[in-house]
Amino acid sequence: MSQTRLKPLTSRGRTTPDTVGLEALCEDSTHNHNSQYSNSTPSPPPPSQFSGGGCFPSKNRPPPVVESDPDSAQNPVDNDDDDSVPIETVNPIVEIRKLRIFIVFYSTYGHVESLARYIKKGVEEIDGVEGVLFRVPETLSPDALSAMKVPAKSDDIPEISAEELVEADGLLFGFPTRYGSMSAQMKAFFDSTGGLWKEQKLAGVPAGFFVSTGTQGGGQETTAWTAITQLAHHGMIYVPIGYTFGAGMFKMESVRGGSPYGAGVFSGDGSREPSERELELAQHQGKYMAMMVKRFQPNTRNG
Repeated sequence: MSQTRLKPLTSRGRTTPDTVGLEALCEDSTHNHNSQYSNSTPSPPPPSQFSGGGCFPSKNRPPPVVESDPDSAQNPVDNDDDDSVPIETVNPIVEIRKLRIFIVFYSTYGHVESLARYIKKGVEEIDGVEGVLFRVPETLSPDALSAMKVPAKSDDIPEISAEELVEADGLLFGFPTRYGSMSAQMKAFFDSTGGLWKEQKLAGVPAGFFVSTGTQGGGQETTAWTAITQLAHHGMIYVPIGYTFGAGMFKMESVRGGSPYGAGVFSGDGSREPSERELELAQHQGKYMAMMVKRFQPNTRNG
């Protein structure tokens, strides 16, 4: 006699002649399983209810009765998603700090200070960059300053310490000349940066110079040029202005301080005021330096 070959359910789940034999097999297995227990012993669930039993309920057998939880009827669970409270994601506010260029200078009669103030104006023409003015400490005694008829310094510009330099994103140093090199006050300040030099904390910081001289041949270039050694030992990046000022660098009809090394002013005997062209060049240096500092920042290099 031929036997019907067992096949799985079809995709629609209909019972085929092949599945009838499987239902009978599951029923026989359940009967034999229950006969092993006495009437006083509760019958365990049939194999079809065990995990991995391999049998499915027959459509000819009444479905099992599932007792309901009385508590669930009294306390229905509300699964209505419309009543749920939406969770709003709040993005934290990130404060973007402006890049800062420290304009650090020494000025005896105010000429270098005038350049410094115009450099600050130029710096702040560039969005996201601010200029901060600082003086270096005085080394001359009050008696010496009085004898030289040096005017009192304004109170709106604080003195700087060497340790504060590390807070700058760029540095511009201004000073008058003393025999073709920087003044003693600025040199004393650089001498106080030994701790920063030891740990190279200023390495990679863009820096530049602006100067004042008494005469046309008094060191407009050499005063800045001889100061580059200070930057080299600290590992700072020297940023000259070159001829980026354009046509103003070539005009010869008036006396003008400044060079490709940086802005400059002629002070004469101390009574000459900076010219309009000298102040324009100083403002240009501030703007140019701000652009260079932004270029050195990874997040603004392509901005």
